[in-house]
Amino acid sequence: MCRIEWVKTPSCCTPITDQALSPPEAEELAGDFKVLADPIRLRLLSIIASVPEGEICACDLIDPLDRSQATVSHHLSVLTKAGLITREQRGKWAWFSIAPERAEFVRTVLGRQPAPTLS
Repeated sequence: MCRIEWVKTPSCCTPITDQALSPPEAEELAGDFKVLADPIRLRLLSIIASVPEGEICACDLIDPLDRSQATVSHHLSVLTKAGLITREQRGKWAWFSIAPERAEFVRTVLGRQPAPTLS
């Protein structure tokens, strides 16, 4: 005859810790991931984060990506609107750097330390 043994399982009412994302945090993070889901934007962020000077001219981003100036400008605009990078106009050229308040997030996403940001 078969014997049934009951296995006691943990309570179904496990408390949620403060480590879990709040709904607004989850919304913000999901928005960041949507922005970074494009390979061109992810590469742009990586290039900007890796420059030793901490900033790079938009003119220097076209060749490494092998994309048109208009395409690169569009993706830079998306990253800027998302608050991941900052833009500074200098004459006819725009210069980009990692937004200081997002440097830790960028480091985590890229799995490396970004170049120092200018203050």
